[in-house]
Amino acid sequence: MSTVYDCADPDSRAAGLSAATSALKSGRLVVLPTDTLYGLGADAFDSTAVSSLLAAKRRGRDMPVPVLVGSWHTIDGLVFSVRAQARELIRAFWPGGLSLVVQQAPSLAWDLGDTRGTVMLRMPLHPVALELLREVGPLAVSSANVSGQPPAKTAAEARDQLGDLVGVYLDGGPAEHAVASTIVDLTADQPRILRVGAVPVADIAEVLGMSPEALSGAAQLG
Repeated sequence: MSTVYDCADPDSRAAGLSAATSALKSGRLVVLPTDTLYGLGADAFDSTAVSSLLAAKRRGRDMPVPVLVGSWHTIDGLVFSVRAQARELIRAFWPGGLSLVVQQAPSLAWDLGDTRGTVMLRMPLHPVALELLREVGPLAVSSANVSGQPPAKTAAEARDQLGDLVGVYLDGGPAEHAVASTIVDLTADQPRILRVGAVPVADIAEVLGMSPEALSGAAQLG
């Protein structure tokens, strides 16, 4: 059985965050609100839980799960080397709707799928998500839907698709932007846009001192 907690009510929010923390630490799945869309989350360092997440979405290991973090500083322990470009983008857009693909630290004991040594990181701009991340640590989080179905903009839409595969649903109201994050790949010499989303390409290009055409063109060439 799963339980839905209304995070607009202070008592229900506190109970929900407590239940979600317990669920995640015991290897179960949680649906949480973010500033983009609703996410399906598992403890990033629990490989069995991450496998359950992929199974719930009916998704293969060839589509690795992104990781959400609760602070700027968390990235230093997860990344092989934090390049100046990454720090500039983090300062400009975190917390917010920008995901960064970077080389992960080789010592990390996690299994997010077939990552080929990379990880996609984001710090969401949502108080419920941030509180949960600061309590539990980095979470493997994918959109809260079955692969091929529309991403969930509400907790109810997530529950309709995922049902009792998820123990705790944190209802933070309708997703504020309901647009997926923009993804920037920083694993090569030239940054490139992998997905256009919540953060405009022109804003990213300005921070990086590049033209939007060069940033987007690299994605097409890659």
